[in-house]
Amino acid sequence: MVVINVRSQKTQTSSISKQIIKSINIMIRVLIPLFEGFEEIEAVTVIDVLRRGEIEVVTAGLVTTTVMGAHAIAIIADTLLEQVDASQFDAIVLAGGAGTFRLREDPRIAKILIDYAAANKLVAAICAAPTVLSAAGLLKDKRATSYPSVKDEMQVAEYLTIPVVVDGNVVTSRGAGTAMAFALKLVEILQGEAIANQLATDMIV
Repeated sequence: MVVINVRSQKTQTSSISKQIIKSINIMIRVLIPLFEGFEEIEAVTVIDVLRRGEIEVVTAGLVTTTVMGAHAIAIIADTLLEQVDASQFDAIVLAGGAGTFRLREDPRIAKILIDYAAANKLVAAICAAPTVLSAAGLLKDKRATSYPSVKDEMQVAEYLTIPVVVDGNVVTSRGAGTAMAFALKLVEILQGEAIANQLATDMIV
């Protein structure tokens, strides 16, 4: 078993403080729920890239702070979902994986998604997780994509097979192989094209 600690470090807090001092803009905050059986590449890629883009990411375990991924990689989350004030975030990002049903069955996740959609906050999901958005009724008037095997579970206005689909405040993507494109698109939406492009250059994407 591999354990990865993705808790925000002091160096990141320092960076956040410097950013606030340099700008009157408040740090953008993104919530990433973690659940047993999540797809590690999808979660960690998004966490890493968003933090590189000077976005504050808070990971929240549904049940425990140490959360086992689909491939026996455990992530130590920042907090528990029950301790999070979701109203204080600008976006939510859902990773997929074999345990995605746990997101669909959690009423707290459904409420956050519905509240964010009503407030026009960014809602994003990858792999099987777009089915969670669909179950919450967020995709019936949207173009979206997902992992191919869950296509029939999606109630959408138009289903696309491109790596990343953006429709209004909803962003969806296909799977582990599209995680980098997904993460960079989120940075572009939240922080601007210039920062996203610089990250892509720095990481040789």
